[in-house]
Amino acid sequence: MDRIRRLVEIESPSDDKPSVDRCTEAVADLASSLGAKVRRHRQRAFGDVLELRFEPARRKKNPAPVMLLGHLDTVWPLGTLSGMPFRIAKGWAWGPGVLDMKAGVVMGLTAIEALCATDTLERPAVFLLNGDEEVGSTVSRPITEKLARQCAAVFVLEPAQGLDGAYKTARKGVGDYTLRVKGVAAHAGVDFQKGHSAIHELAWQLEKVRGFTELDRGLTVNAGVIRGGTRTNVIAAEAEAEIDVRIARAKDAERIERKFHSLRVRDRSCVLQVEGGMNRPPMERSRGTVALFRRAATLAAEMGFSLAEAATGGGSDGNFTAALGVPTLDGMGAVGEGAHASHESVLLNQLAPRTALLAEMIRTT
Repeated sequence: MDRIRRLVEIESPSDDKPSVDRCTEAVADLASSLGAKVRRHRQRAFGDVLELRFEPARRKKNPAPVMLLGHLDTVWPLGTLSGMPFRIAKGWAWGPGVLDMKAGVVMGLTAIEALCATDTLERPAVFLLNGDEEVGSTVSRPITEKLARQCAAVFVLEPAQGLDGAYKTARKGVGDYTLRVKGVAAHAGVDFQKGHSAIHELAWQLEKVRGFTELDRGLTVNAGVIRGGTRTNVIAAEAEAEIDVRIARAKDAERIERKFHSLRVRDRSCVLQVEGGMNRPPMERSRGTVALFRRAATLAAEMGFSLAEAATGGGSDGNFTAALGVPTLDGMGAVGEGAHASHESVLLNQLAPRTALLAEMIRTT
């Protein structure tokens, strides 16, 4: 709990590299004291990517490592702690980033520490922590994928699903598209017919985009932000919309890409630009992932608790590793509620058993 408190109290919003790097430095110091070989992949725009390697005392002949995967950035801006301090009460711990996912980071380090202390770490463990997961993992993705290809399995220490603490065996892929429309400005009262409204054109396009949703395929399209115009008496010259796309199947990425790029303007005096694309491939429920989950469920039962599996619409860096064909099990971090919300918190009585389960999964992989 002291380690969790320390990390939570080092605020680390994704868009503030110095703050993320301070948190990275704290984890690097802790990992080094536990015997890790520390490497920092320096970044310019976002926090450095931290690679921690733990070697077994008695190494077998060239075993593939197991990867633990997580992030140190949070969605919370600097100063959040003043109104949302770390605190412990009634079996819960609260604070910005405690669930997503600083408790999970500490669980990973503690699991490896326990294995090293009992001389039961059977193969190398690589713990990769990045500083840009909450904003798309644009700089860390190549490092994640390169290291994952060398590993036997990937354990993602994002929060478990719900208060029953289900492990995640499937995640949707995530895309971000932007529609930009350029129209022709005119005075809405004097020269109405000379204008060509970017807002009206965008509204027509959004009705078409709404039809891209196919719930039976797990494909959803949501226009979450729209902007446009300058004044009520001016026919809008510009308008844009930011659109979230979720897909459950990898083969739908190309389909949705074609649909967006098949859009054509209704008003030929307007110009439409389509930008963006799929950011994360889906983590599909593969045989390798199912095998990992079944072993985890068996181990949990031996420890005296049940473990369920779940699918979620949110993405993580596990989407990248699963898409490579590396067996990936997600949601192996803390159990709690309120990720990205003011009541973000973790259940204290779940930390020890879930950390023990994680340690056993690392040991038996």
